[in-house]
Amino acid sequence: MHTMSEEKFLAFKGLKQYDPGMGWASVHNFTEQNATEMQSMSQHTFDEQQSQQHAQSLQAVADAVREDALPKPEEVLQDPLLGELFEQLNQPPQDELAHNWKIIATSVNVLSQRMSQQRELRRRLSSIDEELDKLRNTILQDLQEIQRASDQQLSMARLRAEVSSLAQARLSSKLRNTST
Repeated sequence: MHTMSEEKFLAFKGLKQYDPGMGWASVHNFTEQNATEMQSMSQHTFDEQQSQQHAQSLQAVADAVREDALPKPEEVLQDPLLGELFEQLNQPPQDELAHNWKIIATSVNVLSQRMSQQRELRRRLSSIDEELDKLRNTILQDLQEIQRASDQQLSMARLRAEVSSLAQARLSSKLRNTST
């Protein structure tokens, strides 16, 4: 039997209660029906009926487990409230926190990708820098070799010029001495 505080608690508009024998029913109808049933039945017959229902429920569960069969989805979804519940469970939550966390997760993924790209670009930049350093060193070595070759050519040209001017001076002095 319900107390007065339970009846007030259960009197919310639209509140439903599930009873295996009756299915989903409005709490107000359920409490009225239970009250009339309780008055009409004696406590003994009520306990007996409840234990029979319990035994039948246990037997049905045991049979289902033995057959290893789950109830068919169409049987479960015949109840509109259960169908609505499953629809709500399949739909993603539309709250602001979930949306914000999705944005954060997306941003973290983009950040990770960009950091990976940055590491790859730095690696490539490092290899390009090494290649540039090698090219600079090669160019400097080539310039030094060209400078050495130019210095040798200049030395040889000076030497030729000195030899040529010395030969000219001697030849001209010999020619002046022989003409006299």
